[in-house]
Amino acid sequence: MRTFHIKLKGMAERSVIVCRKNVLSKQLKEDLSWLKAGGALIFTDSNVFALYRRQIEALTLPVFVMPAGEENKSEQTLFSLLKAMAENGLRRCSTLIAIGGGVVGDIGGLAASLYMRGISCIQIPTTLLAQVDSSVGGKTAIDFCGVKNLIGTFHQPMYVYADPTFFKTLPQREIRCGLGEIVKHAALNAPLFDRLMQNQDRLFDMELLAELVPENIRIKAEIVQKDPNETGLRRCLNIGHTTGHAIELTEKNLSHGECVLLGLYYESRLAQRHLDTDEAYLRELGTLIRTILACKTEDIDVERAAHLALFDKKNTQENRVVLAVPTKRGEFSFLELRYSDYERELKEIMETL
Repeated sequence: MRTFHIKLKGMAERSVIVCRKNVLSKQLKEDLSWLKAGGALIFTDSNVFALYRRQIEALTLPVFVMPAGEENKSEQTLFSLLKAMAENGLRRCSTLIAIGGGVVGDIGGLAASLYMRGISCIQIPTTLLAQVDSSVGGKTAIDFCGVKNLIGTFHQPMYVYADPTFFKTLPQREIRCGLGEIVKHAALNAPLFDRLMQNQDRLFDMELLAELVPENIRIKAEIVQKDPNETGLRRCLNIGHTTGHAIELTEKNLSHGECVLLGLYYESRLAQRHLDTDEAYLRELGTLIRTILACKTEDIDVERAAHLALFDKKNTQENRVVLAVPTKRGEFSFLELRYSDYERELKEIMETL
């Protein structure tokens, strides 16, 4: 078992992240008495509930199940959950328990931040992606008006329980999705990058993944602790995401992790064109991305993706796109481009993938 503590400046409470096996059958049973005393509700999606219904129902807590899928990361789902929290009598001392992937974690965290101006939340991420990234750091959100994560808050969970036994039920594509965020962290951390390069033939190995989760949590937790509200350093975690989010909104058949990998590839090539970079390192990064990526790219609507990138939260000027890009081993920089240049160069780079 590995435990991490995130203590944020100016806040008395801390977020505790625990990496251990059999969370549903052991950890939550250990917590059950105090959860029932304060009142709690479990929030999950239809896929996770179908897989773990017996363990969830054994906890004898009320359960709200949302339809699975990014398309349901909406205001309708958010307000349905808030209604369920009110109908089950949750109070300021109550806890919302979010069991699922990034969509469940994001909606659940947002609902917990809004209900009675903020109640406690426990995140139990069931996907590799959610364990290494979205469950850590307190970002919450729903998609709105066709823009990903447009409505959200920062709300640190009281506990995050990361359990590698969930990986056994994940299809290979979900593992690939999580590897997208792991590669993103590796682009910011040289030792992790070296480890991935040395284990390219084992990237889908369950034992290796279980070892990588605490390492990735540590990397992200250290960044979040220094910059909880993303005003400076934490913006480095957006590498690959400006273009990746835009592609994700354009190409509904691609997963978040696949889009992050594509975004990293495109944006590293843009960095080579405009900044002082270590070209040998970026070629290795490109090789690592291609080792994992298994989706077709020739049909991506680049013009639409480029247009959607204009709505990224880092942009501060009209018709300009700001990117956080990898430059050298463990280093990143910000690159600002005119929209017309960004769109044109994305088209040129796509032809090389």
